[in-house]
Amino acid sequence: MTRTPKVAGGQPLLLVLFFALFAAIPVAQAQKFGWIESEFIMTKMPEYAAAQTELNKLSDVWQKEIEAQKKDLDKLYRNYQAEEIVLTEEMKKKRQDEILKKEQDIKAYQNRQFGYEGQLFKKRQELTKPVQDKLFEATEKVAKKKQLACIFDKSGDLTMLYTNPAHDYTEFVLEELGLGAENRNAPGKKGPVTTVVPPKAPNASTDPNFESDSGTPEPATGIKSANKPVRGAGKSPK
Repeated sequence: MTRTPKVAGGQPLLLVLFFALFAAIPVAQAQKFGWIESEFIMTKMPEYAAAQTELNKLSDVWQKEIEAQKKDLDKLYRNYQAEEIVLTEEMKKKRQDEILKKEQDIKAYQNRQFGYEGQLFKKRQELTKPVQDKLFEATEKVAKKKQLACIFDKSGDLTMLYTNPAHDYTEFVLEELGLGAENRNAPGKKGPVTTVVPPKAPNASTDPNFESDSGTPEPATGIKSANKPVRGAGKSPK
């Protein structure tokens, strides 16, 4: 027979957890939270645009160097094919080793520049860190001003299946950075008040096709029923 676990004092554990959860609800409801889109914010920052421009320039330079090395490799290989028939085995081996080494050098250079934790990766971290720090500082200021317990990043690894626009503080962070739009986070202009007349509910007196809740059409006023009255109806039985 399974027994309900109990805590000190003899109270069932499930009952204690229920009251503990119930007591914590008001605290959780009192906490305010929000979310931002950090990637969108950074695209509006001039520092981020400058960093991207510099990274693109470096990437183009390194890519051109790799393409030049590949052309040299292709030239070595074509020369080898053209002269292979007149080369001795020793000379063939030497040419093949030269081509293989050139291929390895190109791959190594490509990994150093574009690979994981390569020069481009390190340069991106170096250039974007000041931008990220500035974004974090602005986000922290908004959180304190709006008295938010936490701010989520919609652009991050955290999966957010639904986000209520009412909790979007992206524009407030942009304003903190001096990049906010004038027409955002401002009360809307008051327009003319339009009175909407609610439609009248159909009834048997105005609509001959009106159906009651039972689904049986009710006769309209002024229309005689097709059924004749039953003899003796309404008389008390003797």
